[in-house]
Amino acid sequence: MTQVFYVAWRYLAYHRWKTITLVGAITLIVYLPIGLRVLVDQSSRQLTARADATPLLIGAKGSPLELVLNTLYFGSDHPAPTRYAEAMRVTESGLSATIPMYVRFRARGHPIVGTTLDYFDFRGLEVADGRNLAMLGECVLGSRAAESLGAGPGDYVVSSSESVFDIAGVYPLKMRVVGVLEFADSADDDAIFVDVKTAWVIQGLVHGHQDLNRPEAAAGVLGREGNRVIANASVVQYNEITEENLESFHFHGDLSNYPLTAVLVVPPDQRASALLQGRYQSDEDLAQIVTPVAVMEDLLGTILTVERFVVAGAVIVGLATLATAALVFLLSLRLRRRERLTLFKIGGSRLAVASVMASEVVVVLASGALLAAGLTLLTSQFGSLAIRALLRT
Repeated sequence: MTQVFYVAWRYLAYHRWKTITLVGAITLIVYLPIGLRVLVDQSSRQLTARADATPLLIGAKGSPLELVLNTLYFGSDHPAPTRYAEAMRVTESGLSATIPMYVRFRARGHPIVGTTLDYFDFRGLEVADGRNLAMLGECVLGSRAAESLGAGPGDYVVSSSESVFDIAGVYPLKMRVVGVLEFADSADDDAIFVDVKTAWVIQGLVHGHQDLNRPEAAAGVLGREGNRVIANASVVQYNEITEENLESFHFHGDLSNYPLTAVLVVPPDQRASALLQGRYQSDEDLAQIVTPVAVMEDLLGTILTVERFVVAGAVIVGLATLATAALVFLLSLRLRRRERLTLFKIGGSRLAVASVMASEVVVVLASGALLAAGLTLLTSQFGSLAIRALLRT
């Protein structure tokens, strides 16, 4: 039997390009539906795990999926803003704790997540190096963000402008890094966390400038009306918050009207959750409340529907490829008739000759199956990394 496989192997090695093509075709036929199933299962687990851990979200009326993806995975597209009043409304009801979220700005491709210290407790995030947020203008980096930016405690990160042609006069904010989080294997690893008020500073809703009552600021004063000072655009606005200029930063207007992309709601029980959801059923309400896991299940339902079509297409293509491979083997057998006659003449039995030909087919099929198994194993090990990279983009 060893001699039979040796002869078959030498034939396949001599016709290496034909062998490589057949093995590659068999590998893809076996791998595509199985690998796709593994990726879908992994993506389903990852998407639902973070959604399961997030009870409710409140945001402006619009796309629930956009709201969930922005709040859970910090996507680049941000939903229409809701008001900080929504967080105050839920807190004052006494039904639930709230965590305001403002995910709009970025720094060198990484999302800047404006929130409160409660978010770190809610997600179970621990500081690996440095300390947590304590002052306006400070930031804490996720583990991958720190590695990508090459930054750590004591360094600085500058927010990016939303547009190259930004004429709103909002300066990029230079934020001091005070801590780096432990690896959490989630979207939090790629984020830059700041206090929600710092996110409002980036937008220009909260700002600090030189004291207009000091002599050096006289050139920027247009006029005075009692205690009110009217300044022009030449007044220097600070683009970095330090202990020296912290007191100069102030809010304009009603805090309840300040923007948020979402309010993360953590009710203590099902009763409180049901009561809260009932309060957002009015068509006149400008805000909506969504259950992230239900939104993600709808998304996964769409993904699974698409997957069925893709698998069906892969099966059809696979059958056609198998038929083509079978045709290649049959034509090869016809072309090798003189080879078989030579084997018979030198004493080879019909069984031995048939075994050589069958061994060639078995080796090709087994090689393709083994390669497909290896690719499936790699997909199961590293597919989650590819999914997270896709979610980040």
